[in-house]
Amino acid sequence: MPVNFAPPNAAELMRFLPEIILTIVATAIMVLESITGDGDKTFLAGLSFAGLAAALCAALAAQTDPGYAFQNMMVVDGFATFFRVLVIGVGMLTVLCANNYLKLEGHNCGEFYALVLFSVAGQSIMASANELIMIFIGLEIASISSYILAGFLRDDKRNNESALKYFLLGSFATAFLLYGVAWIYGMTGATNLVAIREAILKNPPPAMAVAASAALMLVGFAFKISAVPFQSWAPDVYQGAPAPVSAFMSAGPKAAAFAIFLRVFTSAFGSIADRWEPVLWIVALATMIVGNFAALTQTNIKRMLAYSSIAHAGYVLVAVTTHTEVATSAAMFYLASYAFMNIGAFAVVIHVARKGEKYVEITDFAGLGVRQPVTALLLTIFLLSMIGVPLTGGFFGKFYIFKAAIDSHLIWLSILGLLNSAVAAYYYLRIIVVMYMHEQPAEGSELPPIAGGLLTALLVSAAGTIFLGIFPSALLEFAGRSANLLK
Repeated sequence: MPVNFAPPNAAELMRFLPEIILTIVATAIMVLESITGDGDKTFLAGLSFAGLAAALCAALAAQTDPGYAFQNMMVVDGFATFFRVLVIGVGMLTVLCANNYLKLEGHNCGEFYALVLFSVAGQSIMASANELIMIFIGLEIASISSYILAGFLRDDKRNNESALKYFLLGSFATAFLLYGVAWIYGMTGATNLVAIREAILKNPPPAMAVAASAALMLVGFAFKISAVPFQSWAPDVYQGAPAPVSAFMSAGPKAAAFAIFLRVFTSAFGSIADRWEPVLWIVALATMIVGNFAALTQTNIKRMLAYSSIAHAGYVLVAVTTHTEVATSAAMFYLASYAFMNIGAFAVVIHVARKGEKYVEITDFAGLGVRQPVTALLLTIFLLSMIGVPLTGGFFGKFYIFKAAIDSHLIWLSILGLLNSAVAAYYYLRIIVVMYMHEQPAEGSELPPIAGGLLTALLVSAAGTIFLGIFPSALLEFAGRSANLLK
């Protein structure tokens, strides 16, 4: 079929404006970095934050005129807007968390902020992609930036190991994804998600071949969301990477990966759901079990949060397995609440760990309730949300996911998921007990005041966590309308 390569019109450029802004600002930061030399780079953090804020406004403005762009390769709808806003918001919180951290480490340079913006641009492309090649381009833009961010502190061996593992395993997973894309293109002659769905319905290729293609793509997606059995990279990378980067990777790229996961499997492969549902059932359960039970034995809080992140991916996979509109909206709500509570928890870790991340053991949080009561209170809010305690976003996130699963008769998956959630309560409550009931350590007990940017990120994360726990319908209604569009 011939393709009309007409230049984009004003409406199409408007729909792509967030990515344009992010790319221009990231490039400008790199140029300014070379001009300023060894001077103060704080203004670059402000510029990156302003660029992200402008991209956020552009994403909201694009929603006023939804539709397709660039020969239907990307689509602006409620679903895309939701995830665009989410990943850009994660980028803004990351910049706030990173500024003082980079100053302490002696690496406060513009490349960090440029890489964050490039990664967010890739994630935004993933969220709005309506075509497999566009998904791959967005995925690689986001991934390559994340690989570099994981090893940003070049003199730190932990960072080097983290980046190398992430790069090698990520490249391996990408090969599976591309192989799956090649297979489905060979069978249907299309890479557009809607066209693939129509081809499967009207002129069905061999069922096993379609299932194999979906399985290959599932491997690529499962790596990005750290689902079992492709989760082994997450604990090492989260532990070795700079703490702000770990916070960023646990929320932004994961949300974008779930966005393409939901869009591809609901849209392109929706007609063969009976084939991939049993596989996802097993993957979701295994991911919850491995994440939660491995987290029980961790003493390093970054590594514990990494296994916690794996378990939370399992909860969202329950919604993907259910593959109903209600479950999709529940997954979207959960990813938003998870972003707030996880970045907030990592922000506290950044503060307590201090220069060189010397204090990242759970025992280093002993007596935090006495040393800095407000910091301990904020971390308690985030941990209670991860458990799923009422009046937090995590409670309603889990409630809606498991309710959707029960309504779809996935009874055993729901029961086992809830039991896993009960297991998780132990290792979260253990940190709260350490903060309030253990004596403060003899070494490193003196904590500096929380830096302004980090404090802002903490307060915004806490406010978002509580707001979603008290007024969940404010976000859930929009998520429900957006999930309607994935057909």
